[in-house]
Amino acid sequence: MTRLLVMLRLLVNLARGALASGWATARIILLCPKTINAGLARLEYGDLDETAAGLLAALITLTPGTTAVDIDTGRHELLLHLLDLDRAEATLAAMRRDLIEPLRRLTGGSR
Repeated sequence: MTRLLVMLRLLVNLARGALASGWATARIILLCPKTINAGLARLEYGDLDETAAGLLAALITLTPGTTAVDIDTGRHELLLHLLDLDRAEATLAAMRRDLIEPLRRLTGGSR
């Protein structure tokens, strides 16, 4: 897959994720504010270099309901604040699939 197609895929994934997360965040805040289960989760980003890890953190922070709190370059992971910890595994899996994999392809990282 060419770099241009990978970049386009990344942008489409980001837009789709932002829309879905925005809707879910609004629903959580408006319909059940007393049952919000927010907290911290860790996301391993593997062999991405520091620049790609910083870009990943920025992209994640652009998505409603998630914020990158810290980048641990020694452990190759991000510390994230999630608005909905009940869906943490699904959220992290989507980030791996939709953000980390395209970034890995763009930056030449291995799997």
